[in-house]
Amino acid sequence: MLQGRLPWLRPEELNVEQRRIYESIVGGPRSAESKATLTDEAGRLQGPFNVMLVEPKVGDAVQRLGATLRFEAHLDDRAREIAILEVARASLSAYEWYVHEKESRMLGFSDAEIAGLLAGSDIPTLSQREVIVRQVTRHLLDDGDLPTAIYDRALGELGLPVLVDLVFLVGYYEMLARSLRVWRTPLPHGAALPVFSAASEDETPT
Repeated sequence: MLQGRLPWLRPEELNVEQRRIYESIVGGPRSAESKATLTDEAGRLQGPFNVMLVEPKVGDAVQRLGATLRFEAHLDDRAREIAILEVARASLSAYEWYVHEKESRMLGFSDAEIAGLLAGSDIPTLSQREVIVRQVTRHLLDDGDLPTAIYDRALGELGLPVLVDLVFLVGYYEMLARSLRVWRTPLPHGAALPVFSAASEDETPT
């Protein structure tokens, strides 16, 4: 049974505006994802999406930004998932980790790479480009800024459009992690908590 601080509306309970956002989420570019990630067995939105129904105008803008950053940005898939998993670890966001660990494994990340991201340790199999993405993400998370040396290196290796997308991506997933914590968003039924969040209150297992 779903828990948390928000109501969990079934599709038949949505008003016209909420229904429009619901259809944008489940029928847009995210429709290729597992339905178990987006909705529960009753069709209710899970994870960060449920709160977007509470304030539809803002929620629609948030979900459209997320879709753009995930499906239309310049970051390649592996780099994107590295950045998101770094945000999840730093934010102790079990839901972000749960979803994007699955996504990363589908992209071919090895057990050792996933374990290194979870532990925050060095990963020798990452490309130079991926190492820089990881460094940039960590500086943004730890300092909220990029030192000149890291900025110059990232600009030279990634290019300005990718770096811009990366900065926006990190901020977006930090926002989602905060939202998941505030609303005590539960993991899907049966999902295991990652070790880093075993003692945290941000998301309640069901």
